[in-house]
Amino acid sequence: MVRELLIFLYLCWFKVHFLFFRLFPLREKVTFVVSFGDNSRYVYEALKRKKPDMPVVFLRKSTCPYTFADTSAKVYEFESVRLWHMWCSIYHLATSKYIIIDNYYGFLAAAPFRPEVECIQLWHAAGAFKTFGLRDASVARRSPRARKRFLQVYSQFHKVVVGSEAMAHLFMQAFQLSEKAILRTGVPRTDFFYDDQKQQSIKDELYRKNPWLKDKKIILYAPTYRDNELETFHLHLDLERMYEELAPLDYVLLLKLHPAVKRCLDYDQQRYADFLFDYSDYQDLNELLLVTDWLITDYSSIPFEFCLLNKPVIFYMYDIESYRRERGLWDGWDKKLPGPVLFATEQIIDYIRQGNIDFDAIRSFAEEWNCYSKGRSSENLVDYLLAESQTAREVAVTRGY
Repeated sequence: MVRELLIFLYLCWFKVHFLFFRLFPLREKVTFVVSFGDNSRYVYEALKRKKPDMPVVFLRKSTCPYTFADTSAKVYEFESVRLWHMWCSIYHLATSKYIIIDNYYGFLAAAPFRPEVECIQLWHAAGAFKTFGLRDASVARRSPRARKRFLQVYSQFHKVVVGSEAMAHLFMQAFQLSEKAILRTGVPRTDFFYDDQKQQSIKDELYRKNPWLKDKKIILYAPTYRDNELETFHLHLDLERMYEELAPLDYVLLLKLHPAVKRCLDYDQQRYADFLFDYSDYQDLNELLLVTDWLITDYSSIPFEFCLLNKPVIFYMYDIESYRRERGLWDGWDKKLPGPVLFATEQIIDYIRQGNIDFDAIRSFAEEWNCYSKGRSSENLVDYLLAESQTAREVAVTRGY
């Protein structure tokens, strides 16, 4: 009850300021609201190549790993205690022709955009196993006021960027959107997986800074963050068993954990000094994927992009029944997976040692979930933004695939 009251007061405060700033002229300007930032960065770079003089603003949440300090854009801390940054943020939201967001943002329920404005949802995942939006299992436990607010937010998504028809189908369910809201330009950050020169440069730099990874077979464990793990995180891997059986075969294990739980990690660092490495603070996960030979994850969206590298993935779902009940999984999520669903460390070790990989399944999965992401997704979206007519926009969207 208190939480809902605080949200209501914040949105009232936000709306009053938004309506005031809406009196100012609307400008040909792009404002990004970012919690993740990687997709937005690719779009920014493509925009600057196409139209260098286009004003750009980044409204950056504290969770965003990118500072954008190396760009020419204006950058503000969004929804922070710094009032000047908040006022400037609301001003730019009220005066920009294009708003590009990468997450759920409650402020949208209190932002009556002008008819000329387009708000584009550049979601932070190329695919999904776990439910989200109105299909999230937790929504049923929220108040009627909260559910009404969710609908108000989703109604502000004029367009939602997708990399596949499979993801378009999920978005339409999760956000109650119509077909016309789907923007089939591809997911911008997947352009990275089609740039061989950039990939090689990053790999060379990774090995230069991390020489202990060179000539090793790399296993990356990147589990999904769970709400109940803030204080009692457990790795759920038998490190001793993995060390004894895989280290002699020149394997090393990299961890990429959520920042909120990595501080709870407890293991004998000296014992596994040449086998286990914590890369939770590494900024760009896709760069780590380049040197990864085996990915172990669970309900994460990482496999939807990792499969573009045609490498094996293991779905370690030791808590699948409780996760399905509390968080929710999409119907048919387990159809056509690019790797096995395993439940114990022993199964993981056996599968890696056997190396019986179905590369046809990996390629099929990659095509299904990335059919519009073919290396020029950022450019496709920028072409859409800069097109002067609806006909030109339709051409821009279909040109890339």
